[in-house]
Amino acid sequence: MEKGRVLLAVTGFHPQRWRELLSAEREVVLEPDGASDPSITYAVVWKQKANLLSSLPNLRAIFSIGAGVDHIFADPGLPDVPIVKVVADNLTQYMTEYVIWRVLDHHRQGMLYQAQQKKKTWHEPPQRPAGDISVGIMGLGNLGRAAASVLLSLGFAVNGWSRTVRPMKGVSTYAGEAGLIPFLNATDILVVLLPLTAQTQGIVSYSLLKELRRRNGLGGSVLINAGRGRLQKDADILRALDDGTLKEASLDVFEVEPLPKTSPLWAHPKVFVTPHAAATSDPVHLVPIMLRQMAAYERGEKLDNVVDREAGY
Repeated sequence: MEKGRVLLAVTGFHPQRWRELLSAEREVVLEPDGASDPSITYAVVWKQKANLLSSLPNLRAIFSIGAGVDHIFADPGLPDVPIVKVVADNLTQYMTEYVIWRVLDHHRQGMLYQAQQKKKTWHEPPQRPAGDISVGIMGLGNLGRAAASVLLSLGFAVNGWSRTVRPMKGVSTYAGEAGLIPFLNATDILVVLLPLTAQTQGIVSYSLLKELRRRNGLGGSVLINAGRGRLQKDADILRALDDGTLKEASLDVFEVEPLPKTSPLWAHPKVFVTPHAAATSDPVHLVPIMLRQMAAYERGEKLDNVVDREAGY
């Protein structure tokens, strides 16, 4: 196979560093030479323009810059070539750090202590051991399993829910529609790491949050969403916080991003907001993986971490 050129098609951030690193081994362009440019063999994308890839005759594979691939499937002119999702140690590490940080902060009552500090209140509330708290992870892919492993090492009880059965040592696993309510009923802190698909869009709703276990060592249930923004319904989360269905929430993603300044989530006393920063894609770590995959594919080897188009991830 000839190398061909790489199309770097990204929206929302400057592509320069990605281009520099890809250019170490490949010729990189930011726009094709016409709609049917025969020189382009790979596309590295983030929220590419609609139909940009549809008529490239020699396109062999599409690489996502981010962990999610829903932005790729949003393209109505998506060609029938393999789509490769990002799986990298540093991305997994970042997400694990975020999940552990937020779980521990809720477990050790960080929001209460911040409120007390503002009032100059010296009071130590009761603290329950980690083993009394059940953390439920929705999505047992690479990211979910890595976070579950660290949570287990800290002594938390860990539940896991996925679309299909995915056993994991030490984790109480549930699967499919039949397993969702039992999973939620056994969970105190819900961590959402699901991919965004037609089936998961809006899954974090008021009716789902009502099923979480509220009579627990935390004094209420907690939501942490570091998956995709459209998995949740922002208004339902606010309702759950205001009526006591939820005690607290840590949200890294939102239905509309950036989160509008008018959103009540910004100033809500029970909400911790981060700007979709749980696991930032780092080109220094990700580009070498992409380049190795391209070279291997040209040697006749299979691509790793290819998206299942039917499942959507």
